[in-house]
Amino acid sequence: MRMKIKPAHLACIIAFVLSGFQFKTEAPQQADICIYGATSAGVIAAYTAKKMGKSVILIEPGNHLGGMTTGGLGYTDIGNKYAITGLSRDFYRRIGAHYGKFEQWIFEPHVAKKYLQQYLDEAGIKVVYQHRITKVNKTGKMIQSIVLEKSDNPEQKTEEVISAKMFIDCTYEGDLMAKSGVSYKVGREANADYKETINGVQLQDGHQLPYRVDPYKIPGKPESGLLWGIDSGKLEPNGSGDNKVQAYNYRICLTSDPKNSIPVSRPENYDPSQFDLLVRLMQKQPNKTKLGDYFIWSKMPNNKTDINNRGGFSTDMIGMDYDYPDADYKTRKKIIDSHEAYTKSLLYFFGHDERVSTSIREEMLKWGYPKDEYTDSGNWSPQLYIREARRMIGNYVMTQANCEGKEIVKDGVGMAAYTMDSHNCQRIVVNGMVKNEGNVEQGGFGPYPISYNCLIPKESECSNLLVPVCLSATHIAYGSIRMEPVFMVLAQSSAAAAVMAIDAKTSVQKIDVVKLQQQLKTNPLANHAPSEILVDNDDESHVKTEGDWTIQKKGGYGPSFIVANANNKSSRSVTFTPSIDKSGEYNIYAYFPKIPKLAQEMALTISDGKSAKDIIVRESDIVVEGQTSGEWFHVGKFNLPKGNTANVKIASKGADGALVADAVLFVPNFK
Repeated sequence: MRMKIKPAHLACIIAFVLSGFQFKTEAPQQADICIYGATSAGVIAAYTAKKMGKSVILIEPGNHLGGMTTGGLGYTDIGNKYAITGLSRDFYRRIGAHYGKFEQWIFEPHVAKKYLQQYLDEAGIKVVYQHRITKVNKTGKMIQSIVLEKSDNPEQKTEEVISAKMFIDCTYEGDLMAKSGVSYKVGREANADYKETINGVQLQDGHQLPYRVDPYKIPGKPESGLLWGIDSGKLEPNGSGDNKVQAYNYRICLTSDPKNSIPVSRPENYDPSQFDLLVRLMQKQPNKTKLGDYFIWSKMPNNKTDINNRGGFSTDMIGMDYDYPDADYKTRKKIIDSHEAYTKSLLYFFGHDERVSTSIREEMLKWGYPKDEYTDSGNWSPQLYIREARRMIGNYVMTQANCEGKEIVKDGVGMAAYTMDSHNCQRIVVNGMVKNEGNVEQGGFGPYPISYNCLIPKESECSNLLVPVCLSATHIAYGSIRMEPVFMVLAQSSAAAAVMAIDAKTSVQKIDVVKLQQQLKTNPLANHAPSEILVDNDDESHVKTEGDWTIQKKGGYGPSFIVANANNKSSRSVTFTPSIDKSGEYNIYAYFPKIPKLAQEMALTISDGKSAKDIIVRESDIVVEGQTSGEWFHVGKFNLPKGNTANVKIASKGADGALVADAVLFVPNFK
């Protein structure tokens, strides 16, 4: 007997069978905390959460660990070392140990990757690579789970579901945040929106083209069309908002070591017309005959570089990234590929195009791709520098007023100190000339706190999500905050907050922020190791001065440092007295800003309360590297008693120049 199947039932069966062949959902994975994005921030967040006793899943959409920290940005943007705390500071100490120093802020990409991987190994965390988010499942305002697809094979139609109590978005794009229904901004706010002065459209002189560079293919003939890289848009009023994004680029690692070098070859589809505007720029400034005139060519250890944008035409691909923040994955890949092709073509152009001066070409040909870097991605960084994509509009929005210290938050869970910095956003024609627009570099302020409330969404939108990278800040404030060390600090704070929310069975908006602040201070490495003790010159309860000292607001460690003028021969000293909680051996370091006319020798006296030892610090001992104005000097190891009897004294004993006093650090040499 043959069974008859109705057409409607047959259609259902066929659809079911076909869907079975095309679609497969894996059983959900569960964890206390799910972290999306294995950037440097993601690694620190995962380590923190695991060390605080929670189960963790760390997901990376690509195959690269560490984001920009391992992606070529080895010449670290610091601002002020005082702002870098906790595990972020510990990372730079581990890098320092690798190079035989206390701290190191300039490093090779593979070295940074080694020590970020070390955190994961210590915590027993395996990264889930090549999985990217497609959907967020929410119940009310709580994320229940996220759905992932295989980044390297999305056609496979295999979905993986991750459920967790708390979620942390550590990507540069904020995809988890966006898919969670959280409000965000792309582009620049108008100055009027938050009472700012340097947001929105800004036509300034930084990284600018010189006067009267013609924009047209045939000079003076608009009908011939614009040269490559110039947009046909018009200049809007100063301070007006838009959806334009500051330029992305690659931070380029090259080497001058012939034994470790791969020549810069001609890229596929190389188009020298991309650099016609660059040639006109060169013609306008014939006295610029070095690579350093067209690139920020920062030297790294072992004959390597971290190359960044400089001047009117360089590694920044201005105006080519507007679609990136909200683009689908295919479109993003096209944008990334175009940036890679452009950058490799630019390097080849400088070494081979006859329109480039002979001196620059010869200099360029001494450099090549390092054989020992990015060995799994063709010796080229897999991480495009996404300077800014989405920015959450959260419980609090950081603004220019926060950066300048005009508005100071009470719920700070990290600090920033870098200049308010935006790269150019567009290249257009202004009064018949090519002009770059959007570059802003305005600093001069000290470290300032970053609000916990800028790491969390509005509770009405999501109650179990933290966003330490695409955090809530205006375009220009984000330009100061968006530094890799700061992202790591905020990631640690976010992970600690997530743990607190789980333990208290509450939302991220309702945790006790004062308790969080105290925890970050007393357990800075998330493993209950003894804390180091910092005594800064601004700490009046632990610092005593004698004689005349002048306060300097810029160039020191923390908010200020003090200087004794060389012309004053009176007795002057500063005594730093720590509160020692546990007796034992401590490494003592003194911080010295490298100011002009610094004394050739400075006298320090270290006392344990019973005996004293004199130390001479020479001006030549203070070797400053990277983006900082001073350095720690290792005074030595000393056994110090509990209490307030030990101290370090800096005195003007026969100083032949300016004497400085800034900060003294006591690092426990015990567990």
